[in-house]
Amino acid sequence: MSVKVKIPTPLRKLTNGETSVDAEGETIGAVVEALEGAFPGMRARLVDDSGDLRHFVNIYLNGEDVRYLDGLNSVVSDKDELSIVPAVAGGLK
Repeated sequence: MSVKVKIPTPLRKLTNGETSVDAEGETIGAVVEALEGAFPGMRARLVDDSGDLRHFVNIYLNGEDVRYLDGLNSVVSDKDELSIVPAVAGGLK
């Protein structure tokens, strides 16, 4: 399956400035591995040492937060769209 992955500004240094890339995989985890193969260092920014999605990273599959689906095991279909969104912290004290 080929999916389009939207790359946020902080990760574009890994993709040579590309705002979106195509990646192959049957699940989101497989897509992350494909991204790592094409753009070394991507996995470490998305997945922690235990293999879970990092707390400060959100991935959306066609607009749905994958944490409410099946996480990295969520199945993707051809032409799906993944959006990587770094969590934003801060605010007024």
